Amino acid sequence: MRSVIDILDLSVCELDELIKTACDMIENPEKYSDICRGKKLATLFFEPSTRTRLSFESAMLELGGSVIGFSDAKNTSASKGETVADTARVVSCYADIIAMRHPLEGAPLVASLNASIPVINAGDGGHAHPTQTLADLLTIHREKGRFNDLTVGFCGDLKYGRPVHSLIHALSRYTGIKIVLISPSELVLPENIKHDVIEKHNMPYVETDDLESVLPELDILYMTRVQGERFDDQDEYERLKSRYILNAEKMKSAKSDMIVLHPLPRVEEISVDIDKDPRACYFKQVANGKIMRKALILKLLSEAKLEHPARNENYTYTATNPCTHKRCISQVERGLDFAVIQSGESKCCAYCESVIKN
Repeated sequence: MRSVIDILDLSVCELDELIKTACDMIENPEKYSDICRGKKLATLFFEPSTRTRLSFESAMLELGGSVIGFSDAKNTSASKGETVADTARVVSCYADIIAMRHPLEGAPLVASLNASIPVINAGDGGHAHPTQTLADLLTIHREKGRFNDLTVGFCGDLKYGRPVHSLIHALSRYTGIKIVLISPSELVLPENIKHDVIEKHNMPYVETDDLESVLPELDILYMTRVQGERFDDQDEYERLKSRYILNAEKMKSAKSDMIVLHPLPRVEEISVDIDKDPRACYFKQVANGKIMRKALILKLLSEAKLEHPARNENYTYTATNPCTHKRCISQVERGLDFAVIQSGESKCCAYCESVIKN
């Protein structure tokens, strides 16, 4: 069964097809208004969300389908101890496709390995958020007209920011991309993404803690919220949450055609005084996200009966859990086969992609 857990589950050709479909949906909405009649989307949100959940639900409704699901894990059988695997098996009896958000990294992957219907990762911990990346890519396509030859700055929480991780993965497949990583030392990009994605694909990059010094060279600035829910030390969160604030004064030094993206919600990192700046595209991202989720839902439902290679065919299973990452689903999921992926000389957890040290 085809699922989308990571942005790399979609080829460049498939991304182009999704963008083409999305643009056609924008031009001809009536053509798609009844195309999913009789189909049900289950939104399984074990973690709070406004934009992503409502985006998925409105996307399915606009395709003529219906929606079931929940937005609070406390109201589900998970509170009774039900595993993610069992939840996926049960919901497969009620719906045609699942969108899952979960605070533990790898949970949507576990769901996809046990469900009999497609599963879309709607965000898992600090790991990945592929449909946010689809929103980002459609926005870049509509605003910049290309994916090649761009200097992209990522600012703020690069450690836990799953949209950052997913977009870097996506951009690694294009040419002429330069990455600028802007963060305090406590929130730098994880080494495995830096090494296995940026360096592996020979993408030029720089690291700095000074936004203003690099702002003039950027074609795209991707701002992020410092995520308090990912911190164990709340004092550290309070110290870092307002480290970067983009305002109208700072925007004076940016290119006239630079665009500002943000996965939202924002807190203090983008001042409201730039909301009317034509370079501010974060609310356009929201609209584009709904359209791309419509295109993805349609694609997965149309391919549901096709044969696809097993996702876990390259996994190596171990007798004991090799992953020590405390936010990995493998730390709590009962009956889970512990899996490892070999990447060159390094190994990583199949669920959260944390590097496994020998």
